[in-house]
Amino acid sequence: MKFAYKFSNLLGAFYRHGNLCFSKDGNSVISPVGNRISVFDLKNNKSETLPVSTTKNISCLGISPDGNLAILIDEDGAAVLVSLVTRAVLHHHHFHSPVHSVSFSPDGKKFVITKENVALMYHAPGRNREFNAFALDKSYYGPFDETTCIDWTDDSKCFAVGSKDMTTWIFGAERWANLIYYSLGGHKDIIVGCFFEKDSLDMYTVSQEGTLCVWESDTELEGLRNGPKYSERKKMEEEKKKREEGEGNKDDDDVEEIIREDGETRGDVIKGRTDTPKQVEGIKNVRYSQRSKHYFNKAGDFNKLTAAAFHKKTHILVTGFASGAFHLHELPEFDLIHSLSISDQRISTIAMNPTGDWIGFGCSGLGQLLVWEWQSESYVFKQQGHFNNMNSLAYSPDGQYLVTGGDDGKVKVWNTNSGLCFVTFTEHSSSVTNVAFTSSGFVVVSASLDGTVRAFDLHRYRNFRTMTSPRPAQFSSLAVDSSGELVCAGSQDSFEIFLWSMQTGRLLEVLSGHEGPVSSLCFSPVQSVLASVSWDKTVRLWDMLDSWETKETLRLTSDGLAVTYRPDGQELAVASLDGEITFWNPQTGGQAGSIAGRHDLQMGRKETEKITAKQSAKGKSFTSLCYSADGESILAGGQSKCVCIYNIKEHVLMKKFEISCNLSLDAMEEFLDRRKMTEFGSLSLVDEGTGDGDGVELSLPGVKRGDMSSRRFKPEIRVSSLCFSPTGRSWAAASTEGLLIYSLDASLVFDPYDLDMDVTPASIRQQVKKKEWASAILLSFRLNEMPLIREVLEAVPYDQITVVCSSLPDVYVDKLLNFVASTLEKSNHLQFYLSWAQCLLTLHGQKLKNRSGAVLPTVQQLLKSIQRHSDDLSKLCDWNIYNIRYAAALSKQRGMKRTAAESLSDEEEEEEVAMDSGGDEENIMNESIIVEI
Repeated sequence: MKFAYKFSNLLGAFYRHGNLCFSKDGNSVISPVGNRISVFDLKNNKSETLPVSTTKNISCLGISPDGNLAILIDEDGAAVLVSLVTRAVLHHHHFHSPVHSVSFSPDGKKFVITKENVALMYHAPGRNREFNAFALDKSYYGPFDETTCIDWTDDSKCFAVGSKDMTTWIFGAERWANLIYYSLGGHKDIIVGCFFEKDSLDMYTVSQEGTLCVWESDTELEGLRNGPKYSERKKMEEEKKKREEGEGNKDDDDVEEIIREDGETRGDVIKGRTDTPKQVEGIKNVRYSQRSKHYFNKAGDFNKLTAAAFHKKTHILVTGFASGAFHLHELPEFDLIHSLSISDQRISTIAMNPTGDWIGFGCSGLGQLLVWEWQSESYVFKQQGHFNNMNSLAYSPDGQYLVTGGDDGKVKVWNTNSGLCFVTFTEHSSSVTNVAFTSSGFVVVSASLDGTVRAFDLHRYRNFRTMTSPRPAQFSSLAVDSSGELVCAGSQDSFEIFLWSMQTGRLLEVLSGHEGPVSSLCFSPVQSVLASVSWDKTVRLWDMLDSWETKETLRLTSDGLAVTYRPDGQELAVASLDGEITFWNPQTGGQAGSIAGRHDLQMGRKETEKITAKQSAKGKSFTSLCYSADGESILAGGQSKCVCIYNIKEHVLMKKFEISCNLSLDAMEEFLDRRKMTEFGSLSLVDEGTGDGDGVELSLPGVKRGDMSSRRFKPEIRVSSLCFSPTGRSWAAASTEGLLIYSLDASLVFDPYDLDMDVTPASIRQQVKKKEWASAILLSFRLNEMPLIREVLEAVPYDQITVVCSSLPDVYVDKLLNFVASTLEKSNHLQFYLSWAQCLLTLHGQKLKNRSGAVLPTVQQLLKSIQRHSDDLSKLCDWNIYNIRYAAALSKQRGMKRTAAESLSDEEEEEEVAMDSGGDEENIMNESIIVEI
């Protein structure tokens, strides 16, 4: 069970290359990340990477109109049909050449792909099971250069294809008599986007030099007429040809139109801006005219138009430029609505959600993924990974957060539940080599090659400590003690270890003794002892309580690369340059065992290497080690595509995880590919862009992460850091692909406990009917099926929880607590499962404390679940409090207005009464005067 880990998510990478797509409801954006795709839920602020992958980096993807199917196509043209419902691969297909774009028809019955200068239309896979899910319907020829984009009419009758030959071609998806194909010119550069108007054949075309052409058709979609069959059409053409020959009126400029029996359409186009096939007798062909032409404001050739998207319902055109700016225009008037610069890199792709409110942008230069709401002018989603190698990672003590450091000098903190980065620190001016959490979980410490060690506060999101050395030094390793008071960093140029106080930031001591660069540091979890390993083939144990002196020196057979303590502090593991992992007792200084892991690395062969992978593996070793939460196994990774997990007691390999199958990365293939060999040598050794005489590229010596001196740069696959979650349910690997998370998969493992013939789901449900709650729980754990355990637990009345918990045997208390901790994270029955956890910890707390080492991962998982629900509920409660305060203030304000209005009306009434009485008195006086007179 403990080795049943599977890939669950990919963090640290949001977009690499290809086009973005929105889901059918518009609440999720689907982004290609290397050879995988990630789904980002914008409404719930979560991310998920699908457990499917292609052979190479994905170049384009298409989503069916119902949102159930996706077609992923890689750089070589290998396609994968994926179900977005079951997350499973349904079909494989190879187009045998790179594909530029793919698009489903709006009715979902067809899809078109463009490769080279051809557009291929296939029947879309439906609900029927078929041997070949991709059935070719028609092939469309016309463009003279590579095709770039596709768009469909709303009724799926026609589609348009843009090309690098500066023309746009309109084809009929069916055999229309008056529209077989049509070519539109008017541009002076590559066509970036072509878009049909809503329920119309009118078109907009956008080219790279920043020109928009508006085309008007003289025919509506309802005006398209079905053409005659092939035999009838051929007969009509022959009769017309004979008649024209007899009359002597043969046209020399006819267009040869061949419609083959297999459904292939070919048009050889004559010169001119707009080309159409011959007109069928009695039916008028569709004609286009250019209504207007508009130009985007740009500053020079460097600011070319690179991406475009059009929303038909709102008539909004979005265009992205190489400078990172984008424009919003309303068509056909070309009124500028909005203009903004969102990046300093070129915008690679643009997509709009079905409602037209959100716009998705992808920038491949920095790996940025942005979703912009143009009406409120605010970001819905803004994420960016490390655009260089990720060097180090660390889990927070509760397993809820991950921190990573990269070559770009950034420190990023990730939420493991959502998979998103919520804070980025950019204070470092050089590569971040190591990161760590303090025991409180609210402080992140990082070491960098810029000569500083910085501490960041996760409450206020600021750098509150900066620790430096007396002389400039490049720090390559870092460690924080269990109390969080001591911070130490190892230097790779002065061979010293620097020790600071976290409270004051003052340098306490400089530990000298190593004769080579300090490659790794680790504090003991239970003692104030620091372990350091160096290239001088020694491991030194430093006593922090006794004048920082060397307590023990352990001799290695080769250069030391990594060191780590077991969670209980009773064992030390060291990885060395000869590929061995040695285990030491830190109390006695004796070696407890060793594992020869060089053959388990499974090294790949670089493209530029002239030796085999087997020979290359002799110089490779593990560079990162990490104990599991229970201390029974150890993870090891290095300069290869594999991560190995070993059983420490037996010293055997338990499982090997292949973190990537992406052949777009270097050092992936084990054997020489004969197809890449020519009479001049390997094709990979020839750099086509070099200006030298022979054109052969030579890699720089000592390059480990891909030779960036080459014009064609391929990053090398490697695992730079490993870390087990304190909960024991997942582990993370920082690799060239990104931050990979592997989690326990309980659904695929049947692991019964003390199973008997009488233990069946029927007998368990029978016990539930008899209200024998404790017996039903014991039987369900013996069968160990998670849905059945959940069903039994949720059937127990709330007032019986204490009684059931008190009658459970000790062995089942651990199992039940573990189940409650894992279920609480995703369950909505918050109070119910918290009551179970409270009763278990209250009634069995002392016994659990005696075996705290085994129960600690479960308690940390429980703490993580409770913390997550607490954060969610606190936000909701705060929001409700603010709403109630607002409603109370509003009602109070209205009450005051009502009171003021009532008092005002009373005053007015009194004034009116007074005026009336005054008038009566005046009348009486007048009458009395008159009487006297």
